[in-house]
Amino acid sequence: MATPKPVALYSAYSDLKNFDFRDYPDLNEFLESGESWWMSHWRWGQEFLSYTGRNKSEHTFTRFRNETERFLLWVFLFKGTPMERLRKADILEYADFCWQPPVSWICLANHEKFLFNNGRYVQNPSWAPFKLKLPKNSESSDSKPDKKKYKPSQETLASIFTGIIAFYKYLMNEEHLYGNPAQIAKPDCRHFIKDAQVKEARRLTEVQWQYVFDVALAMADEDPIYERSLFIICALKTLFLRISELSERPQWTPIMSHFWQDSDGNWWLKIFGKGRKLRDTTVPDSFIPFLKRYRAYRGLSPLPASRENHPLVEKIRGQGGMTSRQLTRVVQQVFDRAYNEMRQAEGDDSAHKLKEASTHWLRHTGASMEIERGRSLKDLSEDLGHSSMATTDTVYVHTESKVRAKSGKQRGVK
Repeated sequence: MATPKPVALYSAYSDLKNFDFRDYPDLNEFLESGESWWMSHWRWGQEFLSYTGRNKSEHTFTRFRNETERFLLWVFLFKGTPMERLRKADILEYADFCWQPPVSWICLANHEKFLFNNGRYVQNPSWAPFKLKLPKNSESSDSKPDKKKYKPSQETLASIFTGIIAFYKYLMNEEHLYGNPAQIAKPDCRHFIKDAQVKEARRLTEVQWQYVFDVALAMADEDPIYERSLFIICALKTLFLRISELSERPQWTPIMSHFWQDSDGNWWLKIFGKGRKLRDTTVPDSFIPFLKRYRAYRGLSPLPASRENHPLVEKIRGQGGMTSRQLTRVVQQVFDRAYNEMRQAEGDDSAHKLKEASTHWLRHTGASMEIERGRSLKDLSEDLGHSSMATTDTVYVHTESKVRAKSGKQRGVK
């Protein structure tokens, strides 16, 4: 039997709130061509994702949308069984499907799900539910990537279960369903590997960080337009920010007055973080000169005042703050230049991590350096916005591993 063609099921959150099938004729035709319960299941997904969009982060919405969409497509086109009749064995079957999906369901890049054409949103033929992740900054090659080699990482597999467990949990709370087979299936998934590996935070070494900082500083000194880049790089690393926490979002815009000074002269930054939680992170004295020079570039007073509503990082063009995608491009430009300079000076082996680095590595780098400096785990945990010190300890503290590695070097072959 021919493999069914995947169909994108859900739009972005902003469009999902006031969804009209007349604007999505291809999707409407697909749902009406199926079993009578397809539409009710689609509505369940719409309810769940609308709830997620209202109450969770943009990243969480996107992740849950992808997982909900993939799962329902499998239910519709492969299993052919309503969710209320699925059992543990069926969920494990779905995990097998995700472990090795049809080649035609895999794409090589992110594509929009829908294309706007003649006043309607139609299916984008380039879109597929699964993506074969290519190495970052991979060299151009004449050989085409082999989609048959697709295998989800352990993190991706965990995300698949997290998404469908959350979907079932929502439907149970709304009394649409009365069981969560995904919850009981997860421990028995044969594709999970019990991990006893040495954990190492994805971070830059001190030398690599120095190249990134020196490049960002040189760019700003050569051309003031790069003052923005220098400020972003320093803020992500020194204040332990996630890229989303520096970006403009529908429910939050970081502004200059979120920097504030207490009665003892200490500076803080108010952050709207993960889990819709506000926190105040400490701002070290070493960061203040970079804040001042960035504000000078923007024609502002040296230090922020209360009720100052200028965006923390203004858009290159237009009004308002920068989005996560725009901020990521700014950071990547600095990473690319730092990689080239370090490779020329130190060689490929020393510079290769800069080729892999993402914006989140700056947060990890700053936090790891603080641990090595001997800072209190409790203080660092609160600056990072972790719910417990155990999270900080798990992610950033590698003292025992370093001791074991040092002692391991002393054993001989003979």
